Amino acid sequence: MPTSFWGWIVFLIQQYHSSYLQGLVTTLAASLSGTVLGCCLGFVVGVIQTIDFQKSRSPLQNVLLAIPWTICKIYVTVFRGTPMIVQAMVIYYGIAQMFGVNIPAFRAAILIITLNSGAYMAETVRGGIRSIDPGQVEGAQALGMRYVPMMAHIILPQTLRIIAPQIGNTFVANIKDTSVLNVISVTELFYITNVVAGTYFRMFEAYTITAMIYLTLTLVFNFLLRLLESHLAGSSSYEIIPSEQLAPAQEPAR
Repeated sequence: MPTSFWGWIVFLIQQYHSSYLQGLVTTLAASLSGTVLGCCLGFVVGVIQTIDFQKSRSPLQNVLLAIPWTICKIYVTVFRGTPMIVQAMVIYYGIAQMFGVNIPAFRAAILIITLNSGAYMAETVRGGIRSIDPGQVEGAQALGMRYVPMMAHIILPQTLRIIAPQIGNTFVANIKDTSVLNVISVTELFYITNVVAGTYFRMFEAYTITAMIYLTLTLVFNFLLRLLESHLAGSSSYEIIPSEQLAPAQEPAR
């Protein structure tokens, strides 16, 4: 058996590299799926939260709009105000106890990450929509555009560009937050590490390997996010074209 710290590191990697790889794949699959679905949910909830209750609408219309707005507000408040580990226990065991439905652990993990990410993304989307110049909304309304086409073609494309870095940051955060899902027996990276550490009682070495894996993942994805931000920002040097060059050329008189 190894006698040094690095010797144990090499030994555990040789013995359990396939288990670490399995945990890594599960972690990435759950975090990526949950982030994508959470962003979709966050966009829907964020748009609903930006609904303005106008006096021009009838009281019945405002009441009907207030129902989904209130539901979304409660959802965001609850999931932003509780830790994911508690949400995992309540959702996984609560659904089984109350409805008699046993969800597979991996599907439950995706559901939990989706609901958690959706709540945070909803606030990000709401802030992104509010940051758009109100003049664009007024211009669209002046042209007779309804609310849904205006959001789909004018507001949301700009919002997506603004919040794109935050979407990436949410994905990186979810990679690390999946570690709490071991409480519902999801075989992600942290769960695998518990198994490896308990086999030889080498806690320090086993968790050092896991820490290096998490650190590598976050560094790689943070680098990719910086490239994406640079791409969305466009070129750092733009050529200013004089206004007279933008004017349409006059046709010669006949």
